[in-house]
Amino acid sequence: MNSTELLQALERGQCDGALSELYTPAALEPARARAIHTVQALRDTYAPAGPAALFSGPGRTELGGNHTDHQRGHVLCASVDMDMLACAAPNGLNRIRIHSEGYSPLEVELTDLSPKPEEVNTSAALVRGVAAKLREETGSPLGGFDAYAVSSVLSGSGLSSSAAYEILIGNIFNHFFLDGKMDATALAKTGQYAENVYFGKPCGLMDQMGSSIGGAVAIDFAEPAAPVMRQPGYDFARSGHALCILDTGSSHGDLTDDYAAITQEMGQVAAHFGKTVLREVPEADFRAALPALRKACGDRAVLRALHFYDDDRRAVQEAEALERGDFPAFLALLNASGLSSSLHLQNTWSTADPRQQAIPLALALAQELLEGTGAVRVHGGGFAGTIQAFVPQERLESFRTGMEAVLGSGRCHVLRIRPQGGCVVVA
Repeated sequence: MNSTELLQALERGQCDGALSELYTPAALEPARARAIHTVQALRDTYAPAGPAALFSGPGRTELGGNHTDHQRGHVLCASVDMDMLACAAPNGLNRIRIHSEGYSPLEVELTDLSPKPEEVNTSAALVRGVAAKLREETGSPLGGFDAYAVSSVLSGSGLSSSAAYEILIGNIFNHFFLDGKMDATALAKTGQYAENVYFGKPCGLMDQMGSSIGGAVAIDFAEPAAPVMRQPGYDFARSGHALCILDTGSSHGDLTDDYAAITQEMGQVAAHFGKTVLREVPEADFRAALPALRKACGDRAVLRALHFYDDDRRAVQEAEALERGDFPAFLALLNASGLSSSLHLQNTWSTADPRQQAIPLALALAQELLEGTGAVRVHGGGFAGTIQAFVPQERLESFRTGMEAVLGSGRCHVLRIRPQGGCVVVA
């Protein structure tokens, strides 16, 4: 359908079924209004003449495996119902034009898809990189399109807005120009390539897989070029718990050295055995060499390696608990992961600024309010930013009130793990 027909279908409620698959029933009316706004904004901005469609790229949350992916370990992640939504339409040009609400419009010429140093760390780099990789992988010509996008993915929350954007762009290309022949895993790898080579961030594949696949996804990165993925298939809606991401108000700025030190120190331990990453070192060998490792690498590096082995194993056990429907076991493992991140990985505050300990404070408050129920852990890279909590539904309001009394109003975000990954919503 064209943009006029799409707008009319949304206004008449004819797309409510498709929207209800992505958002909770309580959010259906706001979701419809948001979709209508996005289509109308595309019409106002670019006046498309041909076919148009709605696309969604969800954010993702990390459930298991904190800082295990860069050591080729196991992770468990999931897509959430905060997403990037775009209305797009082919424009008959050899050019991509995108207006993301709140940001300056961008244009990318398809005649030149080589990396641009001046585009590093920009959305244009992601668009150019996705286009380049899709053209390389498929050998198909890509046409230009116009898109208007809105986002509810929290900035700096560890929900990976960049992956959501990459998956969104990949699905637009896939729908209009590739006959849908790229599957979710292929689109995830395309997004990772764009982020690594064009955007300049050496990320693993977890973020893109979490956004693209949908639901909870267990990933084994033993072979980074061909990660093994499986879906536990658990319906989190029946768990009796709400997933909360809590914004501590602390900044990720100037934390590059802290993040790099984790990879470097784990790498030092691996190098003691002549290996590159800890996945290549048998745990028994690591434990047998603890006295020598303490002298060669220091105690913090040893503790961080210990966290890797334990959390790598826990990520697998979490997925297994979900597969057999044992949510209490999943929560216990989540709590154990959080404790290991705090004590062994030590990524809840930065030694460069010991006065700023927003993550430990938020964790302490959450544990008090949960009173031994649910689970809580640092979320994502750590040192600043957000924590994650699974809160029993009957405690949700008191938990939110108690956390926001200290962190600030609107800092507790209740999310849903959505079964759908990146997708065409309505076409």
